[in-house]
Amino acid sequence: MSKFDVIVLGSGPGGYVTAIRASQLGFKTAIVEKESLGGVCLNWGCIPTKALLKSAQVFEYLKHAEDYGLSVKDVEHDFDAVVNRSRGVAESMSKGVQFLMKKNKIEVLNGFGKVQPGKKVLVKGEHGDTAEYTADHIIIATGARSRELPSLPQDGKKVIGYREAMTLKKQPKKMIVVGSGAIGIEFAYFYNSMGTEVTVVEYLPNIVPVEDEEVSKQLERSFKKAGVKIKTSAEVTKVDTSGDGVKATVKTSKGEEILEADIVLSAVGIKTNIENIGLEDVGIAVDRDKILVNDYYQTNIPGYYAIGDVTPGQALAHVASAEGILCVEKIAGMHVEPLDYGNIPGCTYCMPEVASVGMTEKQAKEKGYDIKVGKFPFSASGKAKASGNADGFVKVIFDAKYGEWLGCHMIGAGVTDMIAEAVVARKLETTGHEVLKAVHPHPTMSEAVMEAVADAYDEVIHL
Repeated sequence: MSKFDVIVLGSGPGGYVTAIRASQLGFKTAIVEKESLGGVCLNWGCIPTKALLKSAQVFEYLKHAEDYGLSVKDVEHDFDAVVNRSRGVAESMSKGVQFLMKKNKIEVLNGFGKVQPGKKVLVKGEHGDTAEYTADHIIIATGARSRELPSLPQDGKKVIGYREAMTLKKQPKKMIVVGSGAIGIEFAYFYNSMGTEVTVVEYLPNIVPVEDEEVSKQLERSFKKAGVKIKTSAEVTKVDTSGDGVKATVKTSKGEEILEADIVLSAVGIKTNIENIGLEDVGIAVDRDKILVNDYYQTNIPGYYAIGDVTPGQALAHVASAEGILCVEKIAGMHVEPLDYGNIPGCTYCMPEVASVGMTEKQAKEKGYDIKVGKFPFSASGKAKASGNADGFVKVIFDAKYGEWLGCHMIGAGVTDMIAEAVVARKLETTGHEVLKAVHPHPTMSEAVMEAVADAYDEVIHL
């Protein structure tokens, strides 16, 4: 039996970051992984999808070369090559995590990890061999997978999840995307750009439903302009896969209709990976598919912790990383403050991109704030016009009384890189006037932040 200070179950962006920080703090650390280092994010999520989306973006640029005064003849795409590039990027990143494990002297335990009473972890290898390890601190970071609806069972061929969507052998002519969160919208953009006829079905009244309503409406306009069909307040009640393709029965306010496609992509959320990992054996408390933890990610059983998608916070890679670092720093006795879940940025990498942090306008009003709202369209931005990406806007929301930056919502090219300004400013409790008087470089897309703030305070110049 091998003894460690810290054992981490799962090597996604929560797990491997946690292990590295633990090692930096002087803990003898091991990490358990049943598949590839980097978890879903590096191998099947964040990273390879961004590679696919970049290929789609470049393809769209080439198709619209004439808009830039350029001539490109007979632009075509090789679907297999696009998918292979994405897999290559993922493999490269996974190798990078392998290097980081060696660099930080973290022992990698390959196999399926199961927590046991007495601060033990049982690891079962791919050939059925088992080994037991002990640690003073065991951190569960097993992540999540694509959620299945009873009306939409995934067969991996005609009804698929995100993993299959990244590695299809043949590009479908028609695709139905069920769910319009980040995963659904990003795949809808990718496949539409590649030439697939895409229909998005969303149960709620707006696509990207967690976003500010104005952002949702703008994205819907942009998507429809690009040829994506969108059905909101709609539900797929059943699918028939008996024929060559798929027939999906969609219930809307107008009644039922049958949509036909080659593939249905189910993007209706995630299901945590908490089955068969020993939680019941140890007595770790779970509620509604999530492991219950305190502000420092301790479970109800001393010595056992949980971070990332398996806990009640936002299911985002950067949240998992932040939680893991905070968790091990607390274990090390450092002074740490609980994570502010109200200041977590969310990003969707379609085109136009979507990024936001803080409250929507509706949420701010519901909480009783007297607010100032500013908005600046990229159609009035010199940089956006010059780059040929004038779709979208920046919207800011301030508390009228104290100037607190309550929320920031962006839709447009490159906004996923711009949102960090609002995150840092809110962390520092920066007021609207301070943002307004901070000189932004010209010409840049980031000027739109300053201009939106100026609009909120009736000082906008370029509108």
